[in-house]
Amino acid sequence: MIITTADHVALGLLQLVAIDPRLEPLAHRHAPLPLRLTEPGFAGLAHIIVSQMVSRASAEAIWSRILEATGEAPSAQTYLALDAAVVAGLGLSRAKASTLEGVARAVASNALDLSVISSLDADEAITRLTALKGIGLWTAEVYLMFCCGHPDVFPAGDVALRAAVGDAFGHEARPDIRTVAELAEAWRPWRSIAARLFWAYYAARTGREAAPAGA
Repeated sequence: MIITTADHVALGLLQLVAIDPRLEPLAHRHAPLPLRLTEPGFAGLAHIIVSQMVSRASAEAIWSRILEATGEAPSAQTYLALDAAVVAGLGLSRAKASTLEGVARAVASNALDLSVISSLDADEAITRLTALKGIGLWTAEVYLMFCCGHPDVFPAGDVALRAAVGDAFGHEARPDIRTVAELAEAWRPWRSIAARLFWAYYAARTGREAAPAGA
C-alpha cells in the first residue's frame, strides 16, 4: 500500500504495534502521526536536498529564496533558468548547488524520470537516485517516504532516529547505523511508519523537530 492519507498512517501504526507490541506506549503517546507528504517531482527532491545536514531554519530560509527566485515551486527547467548570480545568492553550499544543478539537468533531459521512481520498489528506486552525484542514501530514503509514500523505508543513518531508537530501547549510547537498521527489520512492512513514530518521540523528548525540512 502506498501511503497517501492520514488514514493510511493511522492504519500503518495499528499494524506496526501489532507487529511489535513494544511500540504501543510510544504509539499511545504520539498518535496521531503526521502524514508529511509532498508532491513527487523535482521540487520535492530539491527541498530534501536543501534540508540535508543544515538547521531547519537555514533550510527554510534557503528554500524561501528558491521559491522567490523561481516564482513557484521550482521545476527542473525553472531552476536551470536561474542566473548564476541568483543561484550564488541563495545560500547553498557549493556541494548542494552542484547537486541541485545535476539533478535538474538529469530531470530536464529525462535521464532521471521521477514519475518512474515513484513506481519502483525501494531498492531499485534508491539505486537510481543514488547514482546521481550528491544524492546519498538518506536523501533517497526520505524522498521515497515523503514524496512517493513508500510504506517500508527506515533511514537508519538519520542521527535523530538513531538517538530516538537508542533512548526508547535503553541504549546508553546512540546506536550505530547497522544496529538501528537491524532493529528496524522487525518493523517491516511498515518501517516508514516506525520512522515517523520515532521522529515524533524525538521531538517530544528534546523539544526539537527532527523530521526532514523537506517533508
